[in-house]
Amino acid sequence: MKALRNYLNKIRPQFEKGGKLHKLYSTFEAFESFLFVPDKVTFKGSHIRDTMDMKRTMIVVVIAVIPALLFGMWNTGYQHFTSLGETVGLWPAFWYGFLKVLPLIIVSYVVGLGIEFAFAQSRGHDIQEGFLVSGILIPLIVPPDIPLWMLALSVIFAVVIGKEVFGGTGMNILNPALTARAFLFFAYPQDMSGDKVWISDMTDGYSGATPLGDALVGNFDNLPSALDMFYGIIPGSVGETSTVAILIGAVILLFTGIASWRVMFSVFAGGIIMGLIFNFFGANDYMNLPAYYHLIMGGFAFGAVFMATDPVTAAQTNRGKYIYGFLIGIMAVIIRVVNPAYPEGMMLAILLMNVFAPLIDHYVVEANIKKRLKRIKIKT
Repeated sequence: MKALRNYLNKIRPQFEKGGKLHKLYSTFEAFESFLFVPDKVTFKGSHIRDTMDMKRTMIVVVIAVIPALLFGMWNTGYQHFTSLGETVGLWPAFWYGFLKVLPLIIVSYVVGLGIEFAFAQSRGHDIQEGFLVSGILIPLIVPPDIPLWMLALSVIFAVVIGKEVFGGTGMNILNPALTARAFLFFAYPQDMSGDKVWISDMTDGYSGATPLGDALVGNFDNLPSALDMFYGIIPGSVGETSTVAILIGAVILLFTGIASWRVMFSVFAGGIIMGLIFNFFGANDYMNLPAYYHLIMGGFAFGAVFMATDPVTAAQTNRGKYIYGFLIGIMAVIIRVVNPAYPEGMMLAILLMNVFAPLIDHYVVEANIKKRLKRIKIKT
């Protein structure tokens, strides 16, 4: 590492003002600060001494996603060989899934970071680190057989329309990863809502429907057991199937203080309460589905842990976080059960509440101001 540090110090003058490559300084600074902690200090005003800058925060989130990623790679291979009627060991299934998922990750990062670098250079701004997380989340919320060109288009849309037009990292009002998923669903519904893409290269005649897909058409007898759905041994998007792996990531995020437990807890609370309300009415088979099934089906757990807790697009006030998360859980289950055209409600629920998060915070702050004003005794 010392040799690398010396090499960066040697080429730094070429990127600084007056150097031949000074227009690429933001790119150089991005790679340098990714490899080493910045050596800059403040000279005036208030400042905080802390080792957790944005890059380190983003890396913790990436680490938290790794259990879901590794399981998703294995499950991709397992579902493929199962559809062929073959039984293979752990490593052949994982290796097949690794070769399937790796191109998704590469395309996501190359396209997304390329756009972010271009915007930063054109604006003369430093390159932000937000796409370190979005770049790994996007491949995890798409089917393993999604065409790479579709994935590239969705990443372009998410970064340009969902992020950069608002000013870049920290300014976007919609979660970039979910924006990419929404683009895919509405632009190419035949490739996002059918059976053919949920299992990679599956044989003809084999049903690759997800649990939500079976529930949508009323095939409740074909639903996997709750244990299989909890472990994640089911067809689905790459990283959304295993609730166990997702909960491991949740523990990491909560232990490090990166994610808000208020948002996470309230999303699950809203989902289970709405499921119980439907159980009470029981107007159809879907409403009679055990309430806890909604928490382990589809992308509910993944959305609650990694998407709803996005600090940029979520509510900021403590009371607002409870309201924001609770409404996400309720809306996700309502969309699943009531809307026959769309089996997965988590994406739309989170994007909808992303839009309303500032309004929730506004009314929470206004309520606090009114409450405090009532305590003031005005002297006349």
